[in-house]
Amino acid sequence: MDIGIGLPSTIPGTSGREIIEWAMAAEERGFSTLGVIDRLVYGNTEPLVTLGAAAAVTRRIRLMTSILLVPFRGNAALLAKQTATVNHLSGGRLVLGMAVGGYRDDYAASGVAFGERGRRFDAMLEEMTRVWSGEPRGFAGAIGPDAGVRRSQIVFGGGSERAYERVATWGAGWIAGSRGVETFQQGADGVRRAWACHGRDGEPRLMALPYFCLGPRAREDAEAFLSDHYAIEGAAAARLAASALTDVTMIRDTIAAYERAGCHELLLFPCSPDPGQVELLSEAVF
Repeated sequence: MDIGIGLPSTIPGTSGREIIEWAMAAEERGFSTLGVIDRLVYGNTEPLVTLGAAAAVTRRIRLMTSILLVPFRGNAALLAKQTATVNHLSGGRLVLGMAVGGYRDDYAASGVAFGERGRRFDAMLEEMTRVWSGEPRGFAGAIGPDAGVRRSQIVFGGGSERAYERVATWGAGWIAGSRGVETFQQGADGVRRAWACHGRDGEPRLMALPYFCLGPRAREDAEAFLSDHYAIEGAAAARLAASALTDVTMIRDTIAAYERAGCHELLLFPCSPDPGQVELLSEAVF
């Protein structure tokens, strides 16, 4: 099983220098992927801009939106160009994870109807796929750049049957959130069923993203960040904060549990922006 790591770009107050140092350290330490999480109404940095910065200081590590909330972005053609640009600048290292999201304030802030996000997502996927294929759009031809996003680079999040159908129709894999191994197993079963029903060869790539924090303040930092980040979910925020992996044994046991459940890649997301967390995690998992 591959082990990736999230960037601390989701944590409010994280500096640009910390994000750059984190990206370089993650590549040096041998992590498979750098991930970014999306929110609009929160103090995180924008995911594609962040990955563009990471692309400039790395050469090997995959760069993944895990996930990008697509439907509240108003222009599918522009979004296709933005994602193709990150893919181009990184030499084809983008893994484009996408989903609809579940927080109403992100949609209210964008002026996009929350109840229409699924239909809007499907229409945007069709438009983006045409752009990436190089379909002519004007005097100069295609939108470009040439390094469009391929089906093999696309994964989806979400725990609904429609989300699983999108994996089988448009993508190559699925990523679970931070709700534990049992939730991952249920979603993975749904993805595999949809994959088989669509007659896809091989198997979907299955991923998940638990949170971690290490060091003397691990539990305090994890609870502070996760209780704030998930405050919109009410009582669930405390449960998510309690589930953070805050020592080496927890991390190793969780990796083993996900591997037994059929996970192909685990992206461990931080609760502290300190780049020293990269070294602590690499010592725990490699």
